[in-house]
Amino acid sequence: MRTAFHKTKLILTLFLMVIACSAPTKLSQIRKKEMKATLALSRNEILEERKTIRTGRRDTLTVRDEDGNKVLIMKAVKDEATGEMVATDIIDAAVITARFRNVAERNGKVDIRFEIVVPSSLQDSRWQLRFHPDMFVLEDSLRLESIIITGAGYRKAQLRGYELYDRYLRSIITDSTRFVDWRNLHIWIARNMPELYRFRNDSSMVAQEEFHSMFGPTEAEAIKHYTLFALKRRHERKWRERGQVFAKYVKAPITTNGVRLDTVLRNADGDFVYQYVQSLQTMPKLRKVDVVLSGEIYEQDRLLYSMPRTEPLTFYISSLSSFADGTERYISRITERRASANTACYVDFRSGKWDIDLDLGHNREEMGRIRGNILELLGNETFDIDSIVIAASASPEGSVRSNGALATQRAASVARHFDSFIRSYQDSVRRNSFSLSLSDGRESMSEVPQGSISFRSRSNGENWPMLSVLVDEDTLLSPADKRTYIRYLDIEDPDIREKQMQSEPFYRHLREQLYPRLRTVKFDFFLHRKGMIKDTMMTTEPDTVYRRGVRYLREREYKKALEVLREYRDFNTAIAYVSLDYNASAMAILKELPRTPQVNYMLALLYARADDDRSAVQCYMQACRDDPSLVFRGNLDPEIYVLKERYSLNRDDDTNY
Repeated sequence: MRTAFHKTKLILTLFLMVIACSAPTKLSQIRKKEMKATLALSRNEILEERKTIRTGRRDTLTVRDEDGNKVLIMKAVKDEATGEMVATDIIDAAVITARFRNVAERNGKVDIRFEIVVPSSLQDSRWQLRFHPDMFVLEDSLRLESIIITGAGYRKAQLRGYELYDRYLRSIITDSTRFVDWRNLHIWIARNMPELYRFRNDSSMVAQEEFHSMFGPTEAEAIKHYTLFALKRRHERKWRERGQVFAKYVKAPITTNGVRLDTVLRNADGDFVYQYVQSLQTMPKLRKVDVVLSGEIYEQDRLLYSMPRTEPLTFYISSLSSFADGTERYISRITERRASANTACYVDFRSGKWDIDLDLGHNREEMGRIRGNILELLGNETFDIDSIVIAASASPEGSVRSNGALATQRAASVARHFDSFIRSYQDSVRRNSFSLSLSDGRESMSEVPQGSISFRSRSNGENWPMLSVLVDEDTLLSPADKRTYIRYLDIEDPDIREKQMQSEPFYRHLREQLYPRLRTVKFDFFLHRKGMIKDTMMTTEPDTVYRRGVRYLREREYKKALEVLREYRDFNTAIAYVSLDYNASAMAILKELPRTPQVNYMLALLYARADDDRSAVQCYMQACRDDPSLVFRGNLDPEIYVLKERYSLNRDDDTNY
């Protein structure tokens, strides 16, 4: 029995020694071999892609070459013995060793997929493995959410720490009433205040004032006297020290902030594999993304080992925006030789008169303004004045016939005034120019306005439309006055209308305040472009709106691009539709366009999305024949890449086109 006991004791001691030495030995091996997790391309994604390639809808396609001859397309390899193409189905290996992958951007985003493979030799129940993927985009780096692999023993220790901390919190008294010595307080009240003590078992309502009047000392004073201050201070201290206690018991807190996954491994029977997917908003000039992985091994709060950074995985990003056609688009505009401008002025004439009196009313200011307009046109570098039509209007007092004649005479008077002004101006300019040419020894007077300007005058008669506008806007006329005026407009004969209005109380206001404003003179200036002989000329200018849409397309802001480009319905519009996965709309546009290599490539992509392999291969082959550079582009777009692999297109040993 004694011998058996010693043997059992020896075995148990050896077992404990093995356990105690296993972790340090394992860690030293990890450090010595600089072991780390592996960063690899997503096997699930690649195998799914290969499955798609193998499970095409048809094994053999019949398409036509550039001469219209039928060609059979199949998955085939060259037989080394016979030299013939033999249909085959190659089984892809499950091990993925490539360090780069082409990924397609769609709708302004791209999904970066990779695997984090943690070998079993890195795993231990007492350890926590923390892995940090870093993504390098252009000149910046972005730390992605961490992956945490926690051993069962490590998590057990974590939870034990939280349990001890929770027990500590439960031991803290936070209810202030528990710090009062209620037993001795009751005894003191019973001995010294029996009248008050009887309320203890009295269930009837007692007014607050009555209770306080019988108490004597205040409640606060009595409670303070019987408060257990030592006990209170002790628990207040425990409350203040709860942060220190948490750090003592919970050496490695469980956190979810910035963590993609925190999983507990019960054993280390095999490698741990995590499929990581990170969506990335694309941006201009973004062509590739690198991902590297770093990590550490922790035992509670102690860092045991920092793993070397992995070699980067590179993801090359393909975007259909690279197909954007930057050819400038122009807007055609017809430029007319002739042009016109107009203005109006208010000229006061004495009743029944047509002569211009510059000292009457605001005539000097109004006529001066028109002279300024004429001088501006005479000095215009683009236009010359052909003619000026002057039309005068009259107020309604008097007969329509006499007012029409009066307006004609007033228009003619104004025309004579400005004709005289222009002739005087031209003579003055000629004299000044001639004097300058003599002093400078020059003979040219090219800057002197040449030719005469034709003036035409006409009458617009009584200005009833303007009177109606003035009545409607007048603030001194009542609504009833305005309604009465509107009823007078139903009288067709203007002379009868005006005569009957004279009996209305508001007629005097019309005559004195509004009628003078009806005596207007309107100027229409008829111009022509200098040096232009034909009546019209076609000119073009860049379409800045279209240019903005193309910029949005290149910057991969496809929704904004489509808002601008939708109405143009060209190749760039189709690219925006394809990038947003609006395939039917893109197809409708592309079928209407000339079959350029780029159009055929886009059609191939859309047919592939619609599972129409025959049409897709036909369009792709034609695109590559017309533009061989698209052979390499086909590797970047998943839809085309699947076609190429499924039917062995563009292979060196391929003889199918």
